[in-house]
Amino acid sequence: MRAMKAIDTDWGRVGCSVEGEGGTALLFLHGVGSDRSAWDGQLARFGQERMAIAIDMPGYGDSEFGPEEGSARTEFAHAAMSLLDALGVERAHVCGLSLGGIIAFEMVRLAPERVASLVLADTFARHPEGQAIHDRSLAAAASLGMAGLADSRVDALLAQPADPVVRASVVATMAKIDPAAYARAAEAVWLADQHRVAASVACPTLILYGSEDRITPPELSEELKTIIPQAGLVEIAGAGHLPNLERPDVFNRVLAAFLAEVEG
Repeated sequence: MRAMKAIDTDWGRVGCSVEGEGGTALLFLHGVGSDRSAWDGQLARFGQERMAIAIDMPGYGDSEFGPEEGSARTEFAHAAMSLLDALGVERAHVCGLSLGGIIAFEMVRLAPERVASLVLADTFARHPEGQAIHDRSLAAAASLGMAGLADSRVDALLAQPADPVVRASVVATMAKIDPAAYARAAEAVWLADQHRVAASVACPTLILYGSEDRITPPELSEELKTIIPQAGLVEIAGAGHLPNLERPDVFNRVLAAFLAEVEG
């Protein structure tokens, strides 16, 4: 049975779902328009063999807001690592999608010894249109509300034609995000430049991307491969920006193979 809860940490209250125990833990970090529920299909699979953890970013779901000052990326990474501390996890595989990948990079910068391996799904070192995407997103959220933003954005997130169940889930999840939390997370992801951190990555790394991703096009994942030359690079055909939701069986199979290789 999956535990759905919020845990008080040294950082503050962090919402999390935890399934399984033992092994090297696997931490999942969601994207800007999502929450920890996006990883339910991965927790069900990987919780069978190890502790699998998905967190809500600060201000999302059951996580409280952190301080407004300072870097949002650093704040989000501290929240994730404090949650690991509270769970007694010293070292974890870290799988981040989009914003989650940016926060995974920040964890590597702050505490590389805590990251056993890195999985970067549909993410980037720096998005060439990041400022424009940030500005458009916040303007749309202000004028349409989060429900309106979700309706206007969902078809760009998913490969077409989209599974109607997945589409409805994405809209419902995005619609309930606190607008202030969304603004903070948008800053963290779209204004990031993680080239220097990416170049420093020494742990085993896998880069995944949906072949139909129009938010972070495949060439940005290919660029990451040039920055982290030892990384693996895998395309998930028929998926857009959310391959863990759109093609969960393929996503899980590729992730399982990577973990098996890393752990020998």
